[in-house]
Amino acid sequence: MDLSDVSEELAHIEGQINDIFRALSNGFQKLEKIKDPNRRSRQLEELTDKMRDCKRLIKEFERTMKEEESRNSHNTNRMLNEKKQSMIKELNSYVALKKQHASENKRIDLFDGPGGGDVFAEENVQLASSMTNEQLIDSGHRMMDETDQAIERSKQVVEETINVGAETAAALKAQTEQMSRVVNELDSIHFSMKKASQLVKELGRQVATDRCIMAMLFLIVIGVIAIIIVKLVNPNNKDIADIPGLPPPANRKLL
Repeated sequence: MDLSDVSEELAHIEGQINDIFRALSNGFQKLEKIKDPNRRSRQLEELTDKMRDCKRLIKEFERTMKEEESRNSHNTNRMLNEKKQSMIKELNSYVALKKQHASENKRIDLFDGPGGGDVFAEENVQLASSMTNEQLIDSGHRMMDETDQAIERSKQVVEETINVGAETAAALKAQTEQMSRVVNELDSIHFSMKKASQLVKELGRQVATDRCIMAMLFLIVIGVIAIIIVKLVNPNNKDIADIPGLPPPANRKLL
């Protein structure tokens, strides 16, 4: 039976899913020929996106099938359910193939759930109406266990984040204190250099003053010595006053 005879919307969704299956088949064939790890990783990511789109379309197919279930015959509904299970099985085969390539490429599989099962291994494999109470309870327990595990992982991540934050804060505090000490030491060095510069200037001025005084004393001594020499050589020179402590020259009579 052609799906277009049952529902145009279901037929359109099936066409989209079949297009994705063809793209996945071609993509995995292309992946076998790629040797570069980076290119393989990018190819796997593209195939993962396609599988997510396929999963979404299968869910949409199931939702539309349930909406039209009351208008279809029992055989039609059974045919639609078998077609959906066939789509799920084919998608799970591609998921398993993707996991195999991901493990070979040493990459973490982010597409699968915590248990590493197929996309529909835990949901929508069976209709809720066809599941027994025991199956429903087991499924609920598995979902609760997975939720508890996810919560525990989240707690561990939060604790690790808090520890890393505390270590980072302590390291920043230590670096800040070290920077403060360095700044204080630089201020002390700057003050010492400024004070030393002032002392050097004062010493320079004192040395210059002492040199001027020594030069003046030297000139005075030279002047006194010159006067004494001139007076002794020419005692009758009236332009030069008598030097205190030096006896006046004796008057000589000319013959």
